[in-house]
Amino acid sequence: MFSVRQKREIADAVQQILRATNHPELPRGEIQFILEVHGAEAWSFARIENNGAVAVPAVNPWNERQDPLTSATPTTGDE
Repeated sequence: MFSVRQKREIADAVQQILRATNHPELPRGEIQFILEVHGAEAWSFARIENNGAVAVPAVNPWNERQDPLTSATPTTGDE
């Protein structure tokens, strides 16, 4: 559903939001989390973990083509 770049940016943003709570039970280092995003279709989903949990991310060519910042020819999904 999202490119690797987008997942990393989302993970960074979630990390910042969680850190901003100043909750005393959060660890001092990286906060571990799993975010599941459901898309418009049953087959469309994303599982996003904290960046430290994913050293070598799996690359899905379809997802990479959907990212307008990294794709030379972004698609609209109508193809």
